Amino acid sequence: MKKINILNLKCNGCANTIKKGLSSIDGVEHVDVALENSEITINDVSDDVFTQVKEKLSKMGYPEVGDANSMLHKAKSIVSCASGKLDKN
Repeated sequence: MKKINILNLKCNGCANTIKKGLSSIDGVEHVDVALENSEITINDVSDDVFTQVKEKLSKMGYPEVGDANSMLHKAKSIVSCASGKLDKN
């Protein structure tokens, strides 16, 4: 398993969006989101796929801890959160 700690994770709406978004990446078969410590766990993937995962998280508004957390990231995370609350599939 590979783990990444992210910023801007607030609720299950965020978690739903993250699970759906990361599951769309080829090679990602398992996504777990731990709200209490803002940690994402995925199945063991290649370094290239892990880079794609980090990029996708950042584009959705959830950059890795230590990366820039701009106002754009924060705004995107709010939108992701809201859409995740609406789409509980």
